[in-house]
Amino acid sequence: MSTLTYAVHDSMTMLRRNIKHALRYPGVSLGASMMPIMMLLLFVYAFGDSIGSGMGGGRDAYLNYLTPGIIIMGVAAGPMSTSVAVCTDMTEGIINRFRTMNITRSSFMTGHVVGSVLTTMVSLVLVVGVALAIGFRPNANPLEWLAVAGLLTAIAFAVTWLSCALGLISKTVESASNKPLLVQFLPFLGSAFVPAESMSPGLRWFAEYQPFTPMTETLRGLLSGSEIGNDGWISLAWCAGIALVGYVWSRSLFNNSTTR
Repeated sequence: MSTLTYAVHDSMTMLRRNIKHALRYPGVSLGASMMPIMMLLLFVYAFGDSIGSGMGGGRDAYLNYLTPGIIIMGVAAGPMSTSVAVCTDMTEGIINRFRTMNITRSSFMTGHVVGSVLTTMVSLVLVVGVALAIGFRPNANPLEWLAVAGLLTAIAFAVTWLSCALGLISKTVESASNKPLLVQFLPFLGSAFVPAESMSPGLRWFAEYQPFTPMTETLRGLLSGSEIGNDGWISLAWCAGIALVGYVWSRSLFNNSTTR
């Protein structure tokens, strides 16, 4: 067997381990979808009429505008469990056991990342299901739905690698659960809830140039069947950059780490 074959085999073993953990504790795995669902219901039913009227539509129009931003929020919130899980493994000593075994070192992180991406995508199905149940009506064709799935997977993959690094630098599980909050908060400061052009100048500048705004606009365009312009390429560039930084940072931290 080649080195690549061994790496894939070991990564699949770690992936099965993480999936079993996710199935054993579904509340932790799928709990990240509860906040986006609550935000969706709150903004639609409490503020939908007023915000929708201010944007030139009603509650239904605002629901169609809001849902892509809520989905992006779900992607950003999902990897928090990865940070906690990685920190837990580092603090409980299981890494010492792994290091005595003939397994590829990178498989530990790969299993966490792939497992988190899968659980995040399942959580997003719940979010989309609730949105459809309350009146969200996308106009995407099959090809655009495929692009939606690809975009969300790319975002989840990138953010999860970053969360993996945050888990590795955390000394306690509590700090590991807090460090990803900044990433989860960024969609609030983008175009998820209101258009960026409606914000004050300083906040508008930040919203336009932070990564989650082009991601939200790309998803919004795909789901509505409208043009996405350059937002698609910008989103993919952000995903590639975040994933690369997270991967390199995680590899460096793990290779130089000792269990705590």
